Amino acid sequence: MKELFRKEIKNVSPYVPGKPIEEVKKEYNIERIDKLASNENPLGPSPKALAAVKGVLDNINIYPDAGSADLRAAIAAFHGLESENIVVGSGGEQILDFIARTFINAGDQAIMAETTFGLYASSIAILGGVPVKVPMKDYKHDFAGFVAQINQHTKIIYVCNPNNPLGNIMTAKEISYLVEHVPQDIVIVFDEAYYEYAKVNPQYPDSLSILRGRPNTVILRTFSKIVGLAGLRVGYALTSKPIVSEMMKIKPVFNVNRIAQTAAIAALSDHQHIKNSVKLNYESLQLMENYFKRKGFEYVPPNANFVFVNVGKHSKIVFEELMKRGTIIRPGFLWGYDNWLRVSTGTLEQTERFIAALEEVLESTIA
Repeated sequence: MKELFRKEIKNVSPYVPGKPIEEVKKEYNIERIDKLASNENPLGPSPKALAAVKGVLDNINIYPDAGSADLRAAIAAFHGLESENIVVGSGGEQILDFIARTFINAGDQAIMAETTFGLYASSIAILGGVPVKVPMKDYKHDFAGFVAQINQHTKIIYVCNPNNPLGNIMTAKEISYLVEHVPQDIVIVFDEAYYEYAKVNPQYPDSLSILRGRPNTVILRTFSKIVGLAGLRVGYALTSKPIVSEMMKIKPVFNVNRIAQTAAIAALSDHQHIKNSVKLNYESLQLMENYFKRKGFEYVPPNANFVFVNVGKHSKIVFEELMKRGTIIRPGFLWGYDNWLRVSTGTLEQTERFIAALEEVLESTIA
């Protein structure tokens, strides 16, 4: 009997998203749920985006602009580039799919950290490519280890910065080392989904300046985090014109819907919402860090809108016990860190409830 499914799919593990609020409400019969699992913006969507969306609802019977021309122009102007430097997608994961399908042939290799966003590896493997995972060093990308893995089959290097799920950054100095030691014909992908939170750190690199001097560079950004449009799915890549030209050949025709395009354009100019979101983020992080320090918990210093912490008890149990108390987090065992949790920032009230619930769980005999 012939093999029905593609052989590359056999060993690809599906991405495991955060548990939905509705599912937890039904499972535990709880009305109030604090979802601190998916790195969403607790302030909600940009008010400017909401206002703009209302103006296009009457036209959702009409297909959106297939080229997302206005959105690409707005993104380009925002970053001092041209529209021909921009590719937009239905969320960052579609951009990652574009990247893989643009460059990877069977047998090509892509280098990434061992603990990082899982879709890098799966997008490569599903095309018959080989994900090369380099172990972490002090919870960070080991760029010397990356360079040591480069060979004639290497096509792409992925740098998640800040890194998900760990939340820390690779500094400008560390990034400079990587760029200097990677051949020009290898594409470096800087996944900066949490850019707006991280850039407050003076050590955070300026990837746009790297792109301007190195055409085989792709920078990934998103509207899902800082401006709160996760439900509309809009991500984009900043890169060189030749790469954009090739990516556009594989882009689905109407890949970003009309509402998403309109909301994203408006959100770009909502500087106050971005400022408020960053401020709340670091206030929430400070509450959690203060608690972790009091408890003596090891945690990775964060520069994103989440924190990775070792609570000393198995995360699967802590995860389940926290859900019973109305808080959803991400258990670290999913990444091989059994006693660690990844916790998104929330409102100050949500953060305080998480701390109280965690304290109760850790003190209980169940956990």
